[in-house]
Amino acid sequence: MAKSNLTLGHLTPRDHAFYGLVWAGSTLSARVDQALARRHDLPLSWFEVMLWLRAQKEPVAASDLGAMTLLSRSQVSRVADSLQARGLVERIPSPTDARSVCIALTDAGRRAFAEADATRREVLAEVFDDLLDDNDIAALQAIWAKLKSRPKG
Repeated sequence: MAKSNLTLGHLTPRDHAFYGLVWAGSTLSARVDQALARRHDLPLSWFEVMLWLRAQKEPVAASDLGAMTLLSRSQVSRVADSLQARGLVERIPSPTDARSVCIALTDAGRRAFAEADATRREVLAEVFDDLLDDNDIAALQAIWAKLKSRPKG
């Protein structure tokens, strides 16, 4: 069957910019997710939680991770369960709330993250890094800062 020549019709430059962001996020996330799952049996959501944990000096509450990631608190908790079952994170009683636990990467989790991050970088090299120069990256950082600074509502 012949490929259809689909079009979105007339869109404003702002509409194109918005759908470009959606396309880029979806496309790049899907590439990374597929590679991480195939090479490391590690979904992108797990990688994202590990990314945040890797940068922390102290264990983190699931609610704090939920606020920073694209995941809800219950999703973070399920991801933490899966990561703990693989020995990649540990749960530690909260020093300030006896009812809560915090999450931290184990040494095995740090090694697994480093390997997965190398895969992420490899996957993105050709379709992101090699296409964008330092000026492009600076422009994207300025755009993200503007978009993130708006109050949630």
